[in-house]
Amino acid sequence: MVDSPKVSVIVPTYNRADRLERALNSIVSQTCQDFELIVVDDGSTDKTYQLMKSFPKAQYFYIKKNSGVSKARNVGLAFAKGELICFLDSDDLWKEKKIQIQSLWLENNKDSQICYTDEIWVRNGVRVNPMNRHRKYSGDIFRHCLGLCIVSPSSVMIRAKLFDEIGNFDESLPACEDYDLWLRIASKYAFHFIEEPLIIKYGGHSDQLSRKYWGMDRFRVVALKKLLDQNSLDKEKLKLTRSVFLEKCSILIKGFEKRGKKEDESFYRELVNKYS
Repeated sequence: MVDSPKVSVIVPTYNRADRLERALNSIVSQTCQDFELIVVDDGSTDKTYQLMKSFPKAQYFYIKKNSGVSKARNVGLAFAKGELICFLDSDDLWKEKKIQIQSLWLENNKDSQICYTDEIWVRNGVRVNPMNRHRKYSGDIFRHCLGLCIVSPSSVMIRAKLFDEIGNFDESLPACEDYDLWLRIASKYAFHFIEEPLIIKYGGHSDQLSRKYWGMDRFRVVALKKLLDQNSLDKEKLKLTRSVFLEKCSILIKGFEKRGKKEDESFYRELVNKYS
């Protein structure tokens, strides 16, 4: 880890001291050491602070009030000095050549803004194979990002200057904040997929955002509406976005209708009428 780093690694965490140490060890053991490590603690009340004493070279920032992963990542971005940005969720870990391989690829491909890697999935301690809908792609991946999030935050490396153009994570979204960001980037830039699995994603635990919030399409609809309202998409992307937006609204309408939630049902019916 160096004073003028090429890469800034941002780790948001909240009450995950039991898993954070494993994640941080996978960073400090990287074959490429040209990076700074920024840990943003989103109001933890466990032993995270004490754990951080074991990582004296890391920059540690504490947010007094738990404000969500978008806020934590954005705080990290505000302090980042590297020309390249990586994120690692505190329940995931990296293979030791992750930074080396991605930084070299971006160094050799100056026009590219972002790359991401393949991943190994572990659910409840058992390795599982991703379903076909989670398949990864290179190039213009916009259409593949509309249905669900196919890019893991822990797998990306991004040129820092891109955030000045695209903007940071949307702090109003309690979940699907990554889905929102990747769509904003993919609407303008190609993604490069590195086929080597360089991260391990752990799932099945109770504090995963995907388990904490029901009806994740509610948040995806917000992200899609933002794209539609910006009027910056080309004709094909606009058509695709509107189609997926209306499809997700229809799914939510059926769900709220089934649960007798008339007010919520009416809200999404109005959206369908407006954007049809």
